[in-house]
Amino acid sequence: MPASIREEVDHFLDTAVMHDIGTRLVCPSCGSAHVAQVLGDNGGISYVCTACGHSWS
Repeated sequence: MPASIREEVDHFLDTAVMHDIGTRLVCPSCGSAHVAQVLGDNGGISYVCTACGHSWS
């Protein structure tokens, strides 16, 4: 993942914490809150941890 995208995700997550926006997801593998929502192969929603790379749906 390019550093600029990772920085944007990190900034978004930090802003969400400062403003207490919604419920944060955590990675079931490493426990990180650095989780991005992505479209899955079948059109569903999947998640990927930007800290460890683990993905799930």
